[in-house]
Amino acid sequence: QVQLVESGGGWVQAGGSLRLSCTASDTWSIYYMGWFRQAPGKEREYVGSIKRNNHNTDYGDFVKGRFTISIDNAKDTVYLQMNSLKPEDSAVYYCAASPVYSISRDSTTDWYHWGQGTQVTVSS
Repeated sequence: QVQLVESGGGWVQAGGSLRLSCTASDTWSIYYMGWFRQAPGKEREYVGSIKRNNHNTDYGDFVKGRFTISIDNAKDTVYLQMNSLKPEDSAVYYCAASPVYSISRDSTTDWYHWGQGTQVTVSS
């Protein structure tokens, strides 16, 4: 059973940075690790993802170079470095894992495992 535990959320002023971490267990079946976010009253939104074997990354359109996803396979940990944060980045951020090889990365349907979420609040 894949379990995901996020950490690193919190409060930051606009323009600041935060790094989220997500440690996974039982990852032998996992091809992709990713991040989504959900603000109150909005749908869950794709932030980005990374393929475990070749570290290929992909990002949601809104990221525009501000966020970077990386992975340490030895630690089974994926990171989301967020820079130049804006108030509209405030949301609960969720780590996700997928065993789907031919994945549609921005669709929640292909992400089978989810963390509990960590709150990120950006003040103006």
